[in-house]
Amino acid sequence: METTPGKRLEKLVNVVQELSLARNLETVTRIVRKAARELTGADGATFVLRDKDKCFYVDEDAISPLWKGSRFPIETCISGWTMLNRQSVIIPDIYQDSRIPTEAYRPTFVKSLVMVPIRIMDPIGAIGNYWANMHQATKDEAQILQSLADITAVTLENVQIYEELEARVKQRTAELEVANKQLEAFSYSVTHDLRSPLAGIQGLVQLLQEEYSLQFDDESRELMGLIEQSTKNMGQLIDNLLAFFTTSKKELNSVNVSMKAMAVEYFNTLKEQEPEGRAFEFSISDLPDAYVDRTLIKQVWSNLLGNAMKYSRKKDKTVIQVGYEETPKDIIYFVKDEGSGFDMMHYDKLFGAFQRLHSDQEFEGNGIGLSLVERIIARYKGRVWALGTPGSGAAFYFSLPRI
Repeated sequence: METTPGKRLEKLVNVVQELSLARNLETVTRIVRKAARELTGADGATFVLRDKDKCFYVDEDAISPLWKGSRFPIETCISGWTMLNRQSVIIPDIYQDSRIPTEAYRPTFVKSLVMVPIRIMDPIGAIGNYWANMHQATKDEAQILQSLADITAVTLENVQIYEELEARVKQRTAELEVANKQLEAFSYSVTHDLRSPLAGIQGLVQLLQEEYSLQFDDESRELMGLIEQSTKNMGQLIDNLLAFFTTSKKELNSVNVSMKAMAVEYFNTLKEQEPEGRAFEFSISDLPDAYVDRTLIKQVWSNLLGNAMKYSRKKDKTVIQVGYEETPKDIIYFVKDEGSGFDMMHYDKLFGAFQRLHSDQEFEGNGIGLSLVERIIARYKGRVWALGTPGSGAAFYFSLPRI
């Protein structure tokens, strides 16, 4: 079947596009063997790779079987000659060319051939075209086949790089999984081991207050209060650590949750824990419901509202606004306050575990809350971000997919 130069070029362009998407050797050989035959109208095509001192006939596309899966010494076959001499070869009659091992060809249909190297410099293989009748291949046919071989060489190099990168990613992923498991096991061990002595300290403090409080002077009572508060902070830190390291492992039990009801509930709970006389201004929109794990989303609201409360304590009035925005794909919930805010110059630390933008003397905390919020929202393929101005408040946003 005759193929015009214009059709060959069009076919070659399509092959280049196909090969650009190839990610393994099997795909490359399938594309190339088929294209090699179609580009010249040959009766057969073969894809050969060099395997040390052997020619490995990897794949073929032909009217009858050739040598697929076979290996021959590189010095005894025409594909080996092409690789060793780094040049293409056109043979109109295989039985008249001393480079052809004719006994290997007698059982086949082959009468004429063209063989080109895959990569001229240090060839890594060859592509062969075969005809069942005597055929004097043209220079154009040999050139289009060589162009295909050159493209194949680049593709094979890209496949090798891709496979190496993929293997490296898998190795790093496996190493990271091991490290995470070790870190989680360590965290479980530490947090559980800490609970027992902490409970002992809390029990002793309670006993001292019950039995000897009448003998305390003001300084002693203040010291006991500090000890009690420190043990509470430590208990909270342990709880937060456990929540942080178990969040990614917890099986999601998503249900329809009224986000407005939950936010109001947590605001009221947190408000009751604040000193009497503190002024509050709380506004909330009719938030859309969300299909989420109730336990996990509670952590989100308690941390965001708790931060808004905490960082507004130095203001005469605590002003908190809860609302939402919509996009075609997401619902964006936000918590805004007019508290101490933060400097956007330090934004990169905001969601890091154990990272704090304020000292313990200014505001209590352990730097776990926002990183926990980010981890929870990430499980729903959402995101968390914030805006802040020192002394003028902050706004925290988190997005969830529409239900």
